[in-house]
Amino acid sequence: MLADLWPTYGLRICTPRLCLRLPDLEEIGALAELAGRGVREPDERPFLTPWTEGSSAQRAEVVLRDHWARLASWRVDNWRLGLGVFLRDDQPVGMVNLRARDYPVLREVSTSSWLGQEHQGHGIGTEARTAVLSLAFDHLGATDATTEVFPDNHASQGVSRKLGYQPDGISRDARGSEALVSDRLRLTNTRWNANGHVPITVEGLDKALPMFFGRTLQMETDQPPL
Repeated sequence: MLADLWPTYGLRICTPRLCLRLPDLEEIGALAELAGRGVREPDERPFLTPWTEGSSAQRAEVVLRDHWARLASWRVDNWRLGLGVFLRDDQPVGMVNLRARDYPVLREVSTSSWLGQEHQGHGIGTEARTAVLSLAFDHLGATDATTEVFPDNHASQGVSRKLGYQPDGISRDARGSEALVSDRLRLTNTRWNANGHVPITVEGLDKALPMFFGRTLQMETDQPPL
């Protein structure tokens, strides 16, 4: 099985209505087509990713290239976990990304996500981010999670506030010839643990742990990974 060779393919993070997992070849194609149909309105640009530019096929290609690049570039000191977000009937609705550098030392992750337009406004984004944060805080021993969001991306700002993120400065990025400023937000494990969350189950992490920590797993005794 593929999960025997690349263990994160066996990872499953499930909530009452969602399951997050690495998509197979057909599923990443379906997710790419979903993004191609639209992630934002044509006059909205709340992401660095150019979701409103180009053709549907070009937007779908961005999803495919990003997904394959994350898989190909995985290293213990710099990993990006891009999970498909599926309803419990396996319908694809979007993707959520968990990233980290030097994770065994820093224990800090960052998140980003997108949903197909037809699936927005139903609380799916909050539930999906809660699921991936549970993986980070409750199972991988993270101390902090960060995210970056444009000030006018009210949906993402609302999700972050609901989950307990607090302001942590700004970041500046170039998009073509334009300089953009984003709010940087931070969620600590203390604030995460202070909030109630939907029930979340994580399966298949045992075999995948060396991908996050290296072949010699060193975890603090007061922060067990499972």
